[in-house]
Amino acid sequence: MPENLKIESLRGGATAAIAASDLDFKTALTQETARRWFARTLSIRSPRDPALADRPGRPERPVLIPPKHMEKRSLHTLKGRIALLHALAHIELNAVDLALDIVARFTMERVPHSFFDGWMQVAFEEAKHFRLVRDRLRELGADYGDLPAHDGLWQAAQDTRNDLTARLAVVPLILEARGLDVTPALQAKMRETGDHASAAVLDIIYNDEKGHVAVGAKWFRFLCAREKKDPSATFKALVRANFRGPLKPPFNDVARAEAGLTPSFYRALVSVSQS
Repeated sequence: MPENLKIESLRGGATAAIAASDLDFKTALTQETARRWFARTLSIRSPRDPALADRPGRPERPVLIPPKHMEKRSLHTLKGRIALLHALAHIELNAVDLALDIVARFTMERVPHSFFDGWMQVAFEEAKHFRLVRDRLRELGADYGDLPAHDGLWQAAQDTRNDLTARLAVVPLILEARGLDVTPALQAKMRETGDHASAAVLDIIYNDEKGHVAVGAKWFRFLCAREKKDPSATFKALVRANFRGPLKPPFNDVARAEAGLTPSFYRALVSVSQS
C-alpha cells in the first residue's frame, strides 16, 4: 500500500475499496482505511467521496454461476479440499465488501462512531481471512478464480440497501451466524484428513466470526432499543420480509449465544420459507 495513498474520509476509503477489482489492492486499502480510522485521522465523510458502486469490483475470474449448479466434492480428496477453500475465499471476499458497504452506505445514520469502529474491525479481519485462505489455496497448487463461485451473498446487500436494521438482521445475524454453525464440522473433517494447515486457517476465521456476529447483534439491539421495538420480534419480521428461504439447523447455540444471538431470535424461523 503506497504511503501517500489519498484516503480522504472513512466513506471514501470504504467506497474505493469496494470498487477495487485488484484483490490485493482491495484488501490492502480496506486495512489501511481501518488503520487510519482507528487512529482518528479520517473524517466520516467528504464532499469529494466517490459514488457507491452497485456491485463490488471483481477480477475476471471466478465465473459466477447459480448456487444450485455448484458441484459438491468430498473433503477426503485434495480437489474437494481445494473446492471448499475456494468457496470459503469467495465468502470471505464478499464479507469484506459487505462490511465496507455497511460503513459506506450508512454514514448518514444517527449512530455513534463506535458503530463504524466495529464494522471497520470486521472489514479488517475479513480482509485478513481472504488472504489466509488464498495463501492456503496457493500452497495446495490452486488460486482464487480457478473454480466457479456463486453470487448469492451480494444479493443480500442489494435487498437491504435502504434499511440498516434489515441489513444487520440478514448479513451478520443470518449469513455470518451460519458460519458459526457449519465451521466446527469442517474443522474436524480437515483434521481427519490430515490437513492441519487448512484447519488452522478455519480456527482463526471461526474465532473472529464470533466477534463479527456479536457486532451485528450489538447494533441490531441498539437500533431496536432506540425505536422501542422488541429485538426478537423485529428480527423475525425482517427476516420474513428480506431473506429468501428457511433457516437451516443444526444451530451452534453456544457460539451464537456467546455472540448475543439467543434461540428466541431464530428457532421460530426454521420452517419459514419464502420463494
